[in-house]
Amino acid sequence: MQSVLIVDDEKNTRDGLSKALCDDFDVFAASNADEAIRMLDAENFDAVITDLRMSGKTGMSVIDKAISLDHKPVCIMLTAYGNVEMAVEAMKRGADDFICKPVDIDKLEGTLTALLKKREAQKLERSEKNERHIQTLRSKNIETANAQLCTSKNDFGGIIADSPAMKKVIETATIAAKSKATVLITGETGTGKELIARLIHAASPRRNGVFLPVHCAAIPDNLLESELFGYEKGAFTGAISRRIGRFEAADGGTIFLDEIGEIDAPTQVKLLRFLETKTFQRIGSNEPISVDARIVCATNRDLRRMVESGEFREDLYYRLNVVEIKVPPLREHPQDIPALLEAYTNFYAVENGLERAKITPAALVLLQRYPWPGNIRQLRNFCENLAVMHAGQEISEGDLDEKFIRPEEPAEGGGQKTYSKKENELKLIEEALASAGGNKTKAAQMLGISRRTLHRKIHDINQNPL
Repeated sequence: MQSVLIVDDEKNTRDGLSKALCDDFDVFAASNADEAIRMLDAENFDAVITDLRMSGKTGMSVIDKAISLDHKPVCIMLTAYGNVEMAVEAMKRGADDFICKPVDIDKLEGTLTALLKKREAQKLERSEKNERHIQTLRSKNIETANAQLCTSKNDFGGIIADSPAMKKVIETATIAAKSKATVLITGETGTGKELIARLIHAASPRRNGVFLPVHCAAIPDNLLESELFGYEKGAFTGAISRRIGRFEAADGGTIFLDEIGEIDAPTQVKLLRFLETKTFQRIGSNEPISVDARIVCATNRDLRRMVESGEFREDLYYRLNVVEIKVPPLREHPQDIPALLEAYTNFYAVENGLERAKITPAALVLLQRYPWPGNIRQLRNFCENLAVMHAGQEISEGDLDEKFIRPEEPAEGGGQKTYSKKENELKLIEEALASAGGNKTKAAQMLGISRRTLHRKIHDINQNPL
């Protein structure tokens, strides 16, 4: 229940108003202005109803206190007919309304209810404006970060792609961008699916429209439909004003539905209808609304298997999967790791105003061999830690965590294989020699050891093979 503070030095008035309002509100009472001010300091009230003329301080001091609070309550002044001018002055100073004594209870209840509803609608509107502002800032920050990450001659819209696998992804995304086709982006968590979606939008005729990401798993099932399609005033408890949904907000642009495999059955039905008719209805309305929004989806789940198990509608799956883009895990395109490491360490060093950390060739070989189970997101976090905790330092293989030195890789049968120190050493030497074209001097430099030490290690391995 909403809380109301009644302030009046006449006990009969306080008790009468409290009794009249207690069924609909949580009512508190104060017998003078000083007591009311102490209560306002101690509690957050939704409304204050105060008499103007009281012994001691007047009700004007209560109004002044109330309107100075961060949690500003609705303020109603009670006054005799002879003090209307002072009540008007109170409204100029921030009171919301005044009612003349003797108090008409019905009028007071109606005024109080209307003012509280108006305040809630204003709060909701401010909240939505703030949310839109935050989303705009977040999008601009992402675009700025992407632009700063474009340090490789082979990057595409902020996506660093030196490997054939990622170049193929870029090519497919660029072709798909020219059409109106729905795109399904699949891949493990952290592979950069949202960046691919942003590339599709940026390369499309809709590039000047909004790109609106929706992370479906972050929105509770009972709110997802209203978030996507909006609702009318009175559609359900708490719907005190009309609200447009994300599809309506994305008109003329692109809506990116991340983690599409998490949407519930009712929302799947409504999404399917939109894909078939390009129309939808707000909750609480029968009026169809037509918008021109391009849908790009992403998931790290196996939607085919979900269709087979009945978790995901088959007809919706085929509607979404007009063009599928599979983003490979980072372990399948390790050629991109050096450029990614350089780009992100540069970015986080600049962002934090620090000198860039440098990675030695031997450490780079280890990092390139590591399977990165968290993919690019894990690599990015690693680079941020490196930039902050090792600013200006040179990172050698000895400075790396044990997991980079002895990575666990999948073995046959789905188990995990742990490589020994000798096996790791052999792999490093083989990779360094391959990168150096068989030149042992260059390979030794890459490994950070002398040519003589490299010869000794090769000799030891030949004498004691695995």
